[in-house]
Amino acid sequence: MAKLNGAHNNLEDLENIDFAAMLDEFESEKNPENISVIDGKIIKIEGDEVFVDIQDKSEGVLNISEITKDDKLLFNVDDVIKVTVVGSYNGRRLLSYKKALRKEKVVEFIKNYNEDNNDTFEVKIIGKNRGGFVAVDNNEVEFFLPKSQCSHKEINTLMNKKIKVKILKIDEETQSIVVSKRKANEEDRKKKKELINNIINDSELKEGVVRKLTSYGMFVDIGGVDGLVHYSEISYKGPVNPSTLYKEGDKVLVKIVGYDEEKKHISLSIKAALSDPWDEIKDSLEIGDILKVVVSNIENYGAFVDLGNDIEGFLHISEISWDKNVKNPRDYLKEGQEIDVEVIEIDYEKRRLRVSLKNLLPKPFDGFNEKFKVGDIVEGEISTITNFGAFVKIDNIEGLLLNDDISWTENETCKKVYKVGDKVKVKIRKIDSENQKISLSVKHLEESPSSLFAKEHRLGDVIKGIVSDIKDFGVFVKVNDKVEALIKNEDLGEVKPNIGDEIEGALIFTRNGKIRLSIKKLNLIKTREDLEKFNSDDKITIGDIIKDQLQ
Repeated sequence: MAKLNGAHNNLEDLENIDFAAMLDEFESEKNPENISVIDGKIIKIEGDEVFVDIQDKSEGVLNISEITKDDKLLFNVDDVIKVTVVGSYNGRRLLSYKKALRKEKVVEFIKNYNEDNNDTFEVKIIGKNRGGFVAVDNNEVEFFLPKSQCSHKEINTLMNKKIKVKILKIDEETQSIVVSKRKANEEDRKKKKELINNIINDSELKEGVVRKLTSYGMFVDIGGVDGLVHYSEISYKGPVNPSTLYKEGDKVLVKIVGYDEEKKHISLSIKAALSDPWDEIKDSLEIGDILKVVVSNIENYGAFVDLGNDIEGFLHISEISWDKNVKNPRDYLKEGQEIDVEVIEIDYEKRRLRVSLKNLLPKPFDGFNEKFKVGDIVEGEISTITNFGAFVKIDNIEGLLLNDDISWTENETCKKVYKVGDKVKVKIRKIDSENQKISLSVKHLEESPSSLFAKEHRLGDVIKGIVSDIKDFGVFVKVNDKVEALIKNEDLGEVKPNIGDEIEGALIFTRNGKIRLSIKKLNLIKTREDLEKFNSDDKITIGDIIKDQLQ
């Protein structure tokens, strides 16, 4: 007998075909053969196919996986097993042993079902077909979940998941139980809504149980509904990591501070359930006050200081020292250290207090301004090297030396030329007292080649050079080893040069190290010179003209 390849393929997916794909056919045909559990005798096992005598015109067939467990056969030839018909192929019945067992449990479930006790229960999705999903409960009772009874968005994610459902329909004739995830969700939402309404309308403080800790706060169960205590709502001292104060299962006193109707989210607060220490300082603390505080926590971006009454102030890294290169607050502070700080910001509404340590320290920049001025040539030490330049320390104040300010002619970078600790002579180019920034230069220790070139030439001089670069706005011409001049497009005239071409133009602009040439200007000069030369030639007399005509 030929192999039933089609049957074999169908049998491999036997878990997926049975219920919804043929439920409509079963109900319309009302064929007892399709829904009943029958006894069959195994007459042959061939490859992956098990042939069973079901007292029909031909044997039925099921996949060997149906009667296999841990790679061992549960039955052999001549054994009688329970089967149910799940389809047909080429006139031969397709059978299922596992489905037959589940059908028996379905019958038992239907027999004991009480409509008055239709609570939600949990099932696991084990298969799917064109109409929906096949699910089983803990007792291996089989249910059908139509696609219409679950969210369209989750249809492709339900396989092998456990979900809550509610019985929608029981058909004793077809021995089918249809369930609904949608109905279960509606009931859960209804119960949760009633519970939430009761809770949010109660203004009393509530005792909750910490259910889950996260990096952004913790979820607290307040009588069957979870609310979120954001990490900023745990203490008046400011944001804290909840895991440092609580663990799952701890009881906490909370107050409802918000409810998102759209998202159904409840916001809780622990600090709102406590007395507000900010009320105590509202009339006693002002900006500019000097406080003695204790460093309570140090982060990379600054430190928190304890005022001693459950209020913390924030000392930003930029307020620790006048030194611009504070890399880590721990280089200046340690936890538990007592320091004096100045209050620089108080926001009672946002419960924010900012303090400064450097305001109580001498300002190094003031001393620098008294000692140095723009144009001074000084010696400093390279303290930091970056991709864009280097910081040079001069009398404990750092100035910036950009890569562009190393040389007039060489395309150098500070990383190539210097190393940290090198002594370097620089010229002070700019002092920004307001922002406390100093600009330095090495190349300005000498006059630029462009300035020297400008001193040696006058406007209108004819300058020759080689085209070194071509841009959208014009061409650059190298006039000597150190100087380049620009000829803008509007000054090129009809000339269309290429890189490497020798070219000449008239000098028309020299300022701030920039030099411009013009071919059009040069042509104009040459035309004027030719005209002047023509006018300076001997005059032609009338006699000469008559004499020429007579000849």
